[in-house]
Amino acid sequence: MTIRPLRYLNAVVPHIYVQGAAEAVAFYAKAFGAEEMLRITAPDGRIVHSELAICNATVMLGDPTSQLYDEPRHLGACTAGLHLMVDDNAAVLARAVAAGCEQVQPPTDMFYGASSASVRDPFGHVWVLLTWKEDLSPAEMERRGKAALGGEESKAQ
Repeated sequence: MTIRPLRYLNAVVPHIYVQGAAEAVAFYAKAFGAEEMLRITAPDGRIVHSELAICNATVMLGDPTSQLYDEPRHLGACTAGLHLMVDDNAAVLARAVAAGCEQVQPPTDMFYGASSASVRDPFGHVWVLLTWKEDLSPAEMERRGKAALGGEESKAQ
């Protein structure tokens, strides 16, 4: 019986695509402290597949190779956000912006119990930087979410 590698044990692993993936690997190391775990390179130098460790999670990365995948800056939009759970999102935000990310949202307390900040990297991917501040039940998150969206009167907390 084979066993999945620990880095895939309980996860949905994002696989993102960037034209010039080698540049992206270096950028994510600078912006988010990513560590490259493996790299498979085509004879022409393109990255067929690489894996990065970011905040104890695995992100797969490669150069697009077909019409099925492309990068957000070529598509004109990002179809998914990459969420990082971090201890200090203001510090990670500052690091990412210094590395070349565009700030989308400063740290903002959210109804679901976290402070949320976000950046767009130079390749078009959106990274949401979350610092957890309070544990809430799903029912309380739903109640607060409805109140935040105007669905019910906000109750005293």
